[in-house]
Amino acid sequence: MLAQHHGCIVTAHHVDHGIRPESGTEAQLARAIAARLGVGFELHRLLVGQGPNLEARARSARTAALPVGVLTGHTADDQAETLLIRLLRGSGSGGLAAMTPGGTHPILALRRAETEAVCLELGISPVRDRSNDVADVWRNRIRQELLPLATDIAARDLTPILTRTADLLRDDDRYLDGLADTIDPTDAVAVAAAHPVLARRALRNWLTLDGYPPDAASIERVLAVARGEGIACELPGGRRIERSNQRFRIISPGR
Repeated sequence: MLAQHHGCIVTAHHVDHGIRPESGTEAQLARAIAARLGVGFELHRLLVGQGPNLEARARSARTAALPVGVLTGHTADDQAETLLIRLLRGSGSGGLAAMTPGGTHPILALRRAETEAVCLELGISPVRDRSNDVADVWRNRIRQELLPLATDIAARDLTPILTRTADLLRDDDRYLDGLADTIDPTDAVAVAAAHPVLARRALRNWLTLDGYPPDAASIERVLAVARGEGIACELPGGRRIERSNQRFRIISPGR
């Protein structure tokens, strides 16, 4: 609705992952909201089966289904949660920089409560995703337990502080990326000879998939292969890195 207010031609995209029984009803609610706002609507139906890494598989399927350059509704609260998730996973500064403002994240500076207030003003009831209450999902526990506890300890709202930290790390990240770009990440000899800070960064940039970089432990495994301590290693998601004739190659799942 904000894009429409600024004169943009808007099409709302809704992804039905088919994971929850009520997802079909939610899709119809999304269609009704789009119709009320007078914008186009496209429904993407996916089949993401139950099993391990459900959240990651759903995210990958969603990314593949949506058009390139689609705008998302992530807010500053999502940004703070993303930084904490990546901190718990052992990400470096690139991961801790979280989502990049602007472009495909046009309302990243807004708070979640502000977006809900806009809906309230327009008489729109936001759809509540029941999966946000699942206790064994990291983001849910960070949102419902960790952030409130940390806010209580600090006696102040931590979301602006965390988003500012992400901004500072992003500036550092861009500078170091320029230095790391001089290293060919597929050249095991060059990676092994480079300063570890830049070698890690060159590998992380190369191995990032759908905007999600490998964790620090995975990068260290690839570095060990570069140093000749092995000829291959595994990455999350089933990918494998192999070294042959001092060159790296990525082996995707199913190959």
